[in-house]
Amino acid sequence: MTHTAKQLRKAARIILVGAPGVGKGTQSERLLAKFPELASISSGDLLRENVRKKTPLGLKAEAAMQSGNLVPDSMILEIISSEFRSKGWLSTSSPSSISPSASFILDGFPRTSTQASSLDALVPVNFVVHLITPPSVILSRISSRWIHEPSGRVYNTGFNAPRVPGKDDITGEPLTQREDDSVDTWTQRLRKFEETSKALLDHYQSKGCLWRVEGDTSDEISPKLFAEIERRFC
Repeated sequence: MTHTAKQLRKAARIILVGAPGVGKGTQSERLLAKFPELASISSGDLLRENVRKKTPLGLKAEAAMQSGNLVPDSMILEIISSEFRSKGWLSTSSPSSISPSASFILDGFPRTSTQASSLDALVPVNFVVHLITPPSVILSRISSRWIHEPSGRVYNTGFNAPRVPGKDDITGEPLTQREDDSVDTWTQRLRKFEETSKALLDHYQSKGCLWRVEGDTSDEISPKLFAEIERRFC
């Protein structure tokens, strides 16, 4: 799928919300290719990087995780704002004014309406995309996904089936399903997502920046998403 790059006329500060397996990662990659000014800001990656580099924040976060606690929201926000400062998007003198050139896709945060409110104080998000694919479609996609563990080759019995069922094309070794691709795991994650996302979506609905897009596949969703971003920001 080729996408001609487009120039943003005004800052797009985006979060993608959707059930596990809906294809948020795929849409992010495509958006970054289509709109080069967008930066990807992943709270999980930033957290791991801070822990690896043993920054003061990383050490605090690591201590929280080692004692079996979740990293507090305030710490995640701190990590995000320090990333914004390092990109020159937040000035140290007036910490609440975000640079007009700051365009990004924020991944992994916020997940709850409480987190969304604290993020609003730091940097107001202006485009929240609710990606919707029927659960039955996601489930059939997940249950037909098989991988060859040693090489990372991925097969899908629906559209990219191995030549011999259950065997890797190149080595003939058995294919397996990822732990998190099991129906039970996915159903639990979906339930959790539905519990937390309603208030989150309501929060952004009330701010007037929520937009819903539906489709059975990423290829069906991408063109609609691109068109909406062009309409709003280009």
